[in-house]
Order: sequence, then C-alpha cells, then structure tokens
Amino acid sequence: MSLWNKHAIFEKNSILLLIGVLIVISIGGLVEIAPLFYLKSTIEKVEGIRPYTPLELAGRNIYVREGCYTCHSQMIRALRDEVERYGHYSLAAESMYDHPFQWGSKRNGPDLARVGNKYSDDWQRRHLENPRAVVPGSIMPAYPWLAKTDVDLTHIDQEMKVLSMEGVPYTPEMIEKASIDAKAQAVDDDPNAADLVKRYPKAQARAYGEKGRITEADALIAYLQQLGTQVDFKLYDGKANLR
Repeated sequence: MSLWNKHAIFEKNSILLLIGVLIVISIGGLVEIAPLFYLKSTIEKVEGIRPYTPLELAGRNIYVREGCYTCHSQMIRALRDEVERYGHYSLAAESMYDHPFQWGSKRNGPDLARVGNKYSDDWQRRHLENPRAVVPGSIMPAYPWLAKTDVDLTHIDQEMKVLSMEGVPYTPEMIEKASIDAKAQAVDDDPNAADLVKRYPKAQARAYGEKGRITEADALIAYLQQLGTQVDFKLYDGKANLR
C-alpha cells in the first residue's frame, strides 16, 4: 500500500476516523487555548476607558431594549473603506465593560462606534422622534415615546452592583451615588457635576432635556454621545494609520 493510499484505512473504519478527528481537534484546541493561560489579559489596556455612568448605563439598556443593535453595529473593522467612513478602527478595550458587547458586521444603518458628539443633542432628539426629519432617506423607525417617558433609575444601583461582580470596576461609592450622579449628568449646573466627572472622567454633564425630569431619550442620547469619545486615538494613529 502506497503512502498516498493509507488514508483509506480511516475511510473504511469509522472508529479510527473518529479517533483521528478527536486527536486533530485536540491538538488544534491546545495550540489555540494553551497560550491564553499565560496571558494576564487578552485585552490590551487602553488609557481613558472607564465604566458607563449611571445615566449612560440606563441609556444603553434602552438601546438594547429597543433593538438598536440589530441595525447598528459598534465595530469598525481595520479596512481602509471602514476607517475612511467611520474613523479609527474599534479597539477591544472599548467594549470591555459591555455585557453583552455590541460588535457585529450586519448593518442596516451606519456603525455607531464613533458617533459621540458627531451631532448635537437636538439633532439626536429629532432623529429619534422622526428620523426622516434629519435624514430624508432613512429607513429607521421613529421612537417618539422615548421623549415622553421618564427613565426608570429605581434599580440602577443594583445593576451596577451586579456588573461589579462581573468585573466592571464600579466602586461602592459609585454604586451608592448612582441616582445622584444620574441627575447630575442630566441637569445643567448641578452642584454634584464636579464629583461626577471625578468618578467618571470625560463624563458629559449638561441639560439633555427638560428641566426637572430625565426621559428615556435623555438617557439614550447621553449613551450615544459618549461612544468613541473616551480614547485619544492620536496615540494609536502612529501604530496603524489606515487613512
């Protein structure tokens, strides 16, 4: 029997074929998995990444609840057309505190990884109420009820506590001050805004909506406006400038 015909042994014996498949898969698995045990983290540390503020976290919950992730990804791939259209490619560290993360490849709408501060709060509000008012060709459905519904922050501290158990670095102080921080971020000239920024660097505290109330639209806009704003990407352009 020639060397090239020895594979016939496996083709004629299902038991040997199964054993051979298991051996090959085991070797491949060890090659892929074993190095991970020697790494402290599979995510590169990136300066500037912080957990979501209570208001941003509430807004992200609404983002997920309304299914925004089914049409908008938050993953800019390291391809020239992606980078030229959306900005610097996504870093794994940007999603390290997301449970679940919003990466993906299917898009009915634009990628939102760098949408933060690209448009004004008023633009975002009008876009949620009637997308065609600002983007005539948009196929996005309207979400007018968000601006009419007060955001529920009753259990936001408990959610932060659960996330801290999953590795998100929320401190006891952050959890205790959750409701205060949410209001401080959404109300203009709130006396607690300075403490909010100390706990959450680069947190954007301003009047997102009407005075005296915080709506679901306010929380969602706060979440959208921080996307892609935490990292100084000039530090990474020298490593891989695809523009």
